[in-house]
Order: sequence, then C-alpha cells, then structure tokens
Amino acid sequence: MTAPAVIAAVGLGGNVGDVRHALASALAALDALPGTRLLRASRCYRTPAWGMQAQPDFINAAATLQTTLAPRALLDALLAIERDHGRERAADGSRWGPRTLDLDLLVHATAVVHVPGLVLPHPQMHLRAFVLVPLAEIAPDLDVPGHGTVRALLAEVDASGVVALEPGHAASA
Repeated sequence: MTAPAVIAAVGLGGNVGDVRHALASALAALDALPGTRLLRASRCYRTPAWGMQAQPDFINAAATLQTTLAPRALLDALLAIERDHGRERAADGSRWGPRTLDLDLLVHATAVVHVPGLVLPHPQMHLRAFVLVPLAEIAPDLDVPGHGTVRALLAEVDASGVVALEPGHAASA
C-alpha cells in the first residue's frame, strides 16, 4: 500500500564550483525521486556564509515537493543526491564548511521528529534568513511545526544580507 502524499520543503545551497548548475541538476533529481513531484522552486539567492564565515558566499534556493516518501527515506535520497554532486562530508563531523551542494529537509508535512541523524522541522531554520527568504517566495503560508508560518518567521529575522539573483528560478538558472 502506498503512503499518502504529503508536502515537504527542501533547502538547497552551495558555494563551490558551478552552484547554479548543481542546484538545477538537484531539482531535476528531486523531481525524479520515486513517489515524488517537484511542485515549486524559488529563485536563487546570494547569501553570506553561515557558521564558518571565512569562505565564499552561498547561493541558496528552496523547493516544495509532493512525496509519498517517509521522512527518513526522503532524507536518505537527499544525501544520495548530494554525493552524486560531489558533496564530501567532513570525517570529523565539522559543519558549515564549503560545499558543492547542500540539501536540507526542512519540513515534512506536520512531522516533528528528533532521532539521530534526523530532526524535523530542520533545527534553526526558523532563525535563518537564507532558508526563509527563498521558502517564503514559494510557500509563505507553509506551517513550520511548533514555530508558525514561513511568512511570520521571515518577519522576525534580518534578511538584509540575502540578495535575489536575476528573475527566474533555480530550475532555469
């Protein structure tokens, strides 16, 4: 029996190599996942590096999906897409370094999950303009469980460093 389809949101980003090509390729890969359909993709945004700031700016985008994949299966698929695009995760577990492609499962319907390797909604997404600005472009009324709508969350953060690149969306970038 197939699971019912739900709406999931994914954050996309990178700052190494041809990031816009990687984002467009990742969107196509998301749309090709079993039981999954790409609904919307935001424009690309240039954003300052987060965490480790001594690195190039990032290009970020967001996408909404309709999927029958469970949260863990979808996350595993995102990690496989990252690897297919040359993403290498640091063996020491360090975070926020340069990357060819970063795919974050932000929201999976109303799921609230806190297990090793998977936290939903994505931790700190409600505080990060580089997540909220692109997501607000395509899903302003999306509810982030326990936090409120994307639109309301965006109103509470400083988004001055997030700059939209030319019109269009990541899929055509």
